[in-house]
Amino acid sequence: MSSGNDSCMNGQESVNYFSCIIRLWEWIGLGNLEDYLSYVDYLVWVFTPLAIVFILPLFILLFLYLSILFLHVYKRKNELKEAYSNNLWDGARKTLATLWDGHATIWHGYEIHGLEKIPNKGAALIVYYHGAIPIDYYYFLAKVIIQKGRTCHSVADHFLFKLPGFKLLLEVFSVMHGPQEECARALKNGHLLAISPGGVREALFSDETYTLIWGNRKGFAQVAIDAKVPIIPMFTQNIREGFRSLGSIKFFRWLYEKFRLPIVPVYGGFPVKFRTYLGDPIPYDPNLTATELAEKVKEGVQALINRHQKIPGNILRALLERFHRRQKDD
Repeated sequence: MSSGNDSCMNGQESVNYFSCIIRLWEWIGLGNLEDYLSYVDYLVWVFTPLAIVFILPLFILLFLYLSILFLHVYKRKNELKEAYSNNLWDGARKTLATLWDGHATIWHGYEIHGLEKIPNKGAALIVYYHGAIPIDYYYFLAKVIIQKGRTCHSVADHFLFKLPGFKLLLEVFSVMHGPQEECARALKNGHLLAISPGGVREALFSDETYTLIWGNRKGFAQVAIDAKVPIIPMFTQNIREGFRSLGSIKFFRWLYEKFRLPIVPVYGGFPVKFRTYLGDPIPYDPNLTATELAEKVKEGVQALINRHQKIPGNILRALLERFHRRQKDD
């Protein structure tokens, strides 16, 4: 071994570079290089799928930041027109809606059923089930902008407003964190408004059983009563098969309950079929209390889940169903 090592050290041509690396590897006691490379290859094979399912959700965040970047560029380009136009952001909203709609079609074969129930004019409150990542709601917003020519105001959790760089995106797409008075004002002004009563808790801690985690929340119902508008239930099939959270782990639930920190790993990004279903509007009824109306809306969303979702949800089954459907269509 010493002679071979000397040859490497002296730079003799009789020993090529790769042979020197192998001899050096063996000399420092790390064993056979081929066995090591085989072991590394095995580890890569084992852990690559696991890495992918946690990396894919980051692409959604990246897509959101790209949307924000586009808005900043758009704002700078059109800032001189602001004084002359009341609809400065219409072009930006439609452009981003087209991009998100393209993503929805390609990756999830997205469909929406019942869009005609969304009024072309006037106010309505849309109430929906919250997935681990509400990407189905982003797709819904895109469809409303493209096909209805309307912007739907949204209610989001406070933590979203603390994310760096999100301020412009939230402003352009009329996202608010409440309170009830602001929500009622938007509806009274004739806007569409969407809210998920389950919010972050439902996103993180619901699972493949699609349990509604609304607690005793009825503020959304009171908003609809105050504004005298109908409520439209909404649910997206397979949203939990697209993205899952690790909310079943007790540590993450404790972290949220104790400190209100929504720090729960989300994995997925699976290209399962998404279908959003809009239920029949629940009309304004002055005889209903907020508690009664909230229960009626909950029953409406639950009815959509029972009718359109196989429970418990299964990622592999959802993937195979889309694959077989594609083959049949071809």
